Amino acid sequence: MNICVFCASSLTIDKKYIELAATVGTELAKRGHTLVSGGGSISCMGAVTAAARAAGGRTVGVIPQVLVDMEVADEESDELIVTEDMRERKGVMDARSDAFLVLPGGIGTLEELFEIWTARVLGIHERPLVLLDPWGLYDPLKRLVEGMYDEGFTRPDVFDAISWTSTVEEAFAALESRTQPVRPSVAELGEATG
Repeated sequence: MNICVFCASSLTIDKKYIELAATVGTELAKRGHTLVSGGGSISCMGAVTAAARAAGGRTVGVIPQVLVDMEVADEESDELIVTEDMRERKGVMDARSDAFLVLPGGIGTLEELFEIWTARVLGIHERPLVLLDPWGLYDPLKRLVEGMYDEGFTRPDVFDAISWTSTVEEAFAALESRTQPVRPSVAELGEATG
């Protein structure tokens, strides 16, 4: 299975996040999966790819030219795909992935999460989406979306489209065995957007 991991590229975060990314990379490779990442060589992104390769896994990096020019590309990737821009990058990562794992990250990670989550809620895809959050960074996000649901802005199945986990073991169990929800009907889509 090709698992896309969305994670941080920040150089100012606590090392526990980088260690988590490395643990994920090792586990991913041990389970025989291929890593699809944002193609960066720094922070969590670099840690997950280096660990996956060190454990014998295959890595596919997808990175826009602007970041290659900044010399942050993971040149050791088994396959490094250079895109024109960030939008193309996300499209390629999406197309190359069978499942998505979101680690703690910043606004770029949130953007990636929301795009895949929205598409899953709308029934555009049925691939597993798993959020791994051992320290509760995303707790305010969960409360925000619950509040949106309470106010009628999201459909009831918004949380059926994502698995919230707190350990690496839970995350991989969800990625590998998650049952897929039934696609929404046209009437349900109308109710959600009407």
